[in-house]
Amino acid sequence: MGDDRFVGVFDSGVGGISILKSLVAELPNETFRFFGDSAHAPYGDKPPEEVLRLSQSIVDTMVNDGAKAIVIACNTATSAAARSLRTTYSDIPIVGVEPALKPATLAFPQGRILVMATAVTLALEKFQRLAAQWGSGSQVIPVACVGLADRIEQGNLEADDMHELLLSLVGAYRGKVDAVVLGCTHYAFVKQQIRDILGHVTFFDSGAGTARQLRRVLTERGTLANADSQGSVSFASSKDTEEELTLYRWFYRQEL
Repeated sequence: MGDDRFVGVFDSGVGGISILKSLVAELPNETFRFFGDSAHAPYGDKPPEEVLRLSQSIVDTMVNDGAKAIVIACNTATSAAARSLRTTYSDIPIVGVEPALKPATLAFPQGRILVMATAVTLALEKFQRLAAQWGSGSQVIPVACVGLADRIEQGNLEADDMHELLLSLVGAYRGKVDAVVLGCTHYAFVKQQIRDILGHVTFFDSGAGTARQLRRVLTERGTLANADSQGSVSFASSKDTEEELTLYRWFYRQEL
């Protein structure tokens, strides 16, 4: 018998919807409930202790509602909270995301790799450990993209101010990097806009790897949904307005 309980997915806002799309593509029979903490977005400019507190509250609710697994679809929350949450909920799988630095350095072993992420993600131990382990043969260039996740939350991704913001953040690297690691789940929604600034680059993000990891843990625990189950996706937000949920659904329809 399959397990028809839901998988909880959360992020500071709309960014985790990029991960959700990968999860649904990999596991179309599962029931997913996505929660965006848009009332407190972005997490990337908050102290790690606050990110942990916010994440704990969201996971508490999902577990109490009967989730069979949790996906932290946020690099900052994974860095700040995953270890503590796994200790608290040792009986439920909690899958996090991390900047896709390993596949980028394997693809470009002597390359110049731009890592776009929040300041918190870049500062915390998880990224520092990744960079030390996988970045020794490549030139890893971390860029704290202050304000970018917050701007993406607003939608209207083709607007002039989005171009100007990206230009100010990464314009100096045009033609100078081989690959870009998107170290915040929001950034997947502006790949083309980043390419317009940088020129031809190869992107690496954590969507597909996170989806494969969720499949692995559900398979190991025998909690996959039935192969003939009709999967579903639902959205909720701490900014509980129809306008916000309409924006979430708009992001879900976007091609990545």
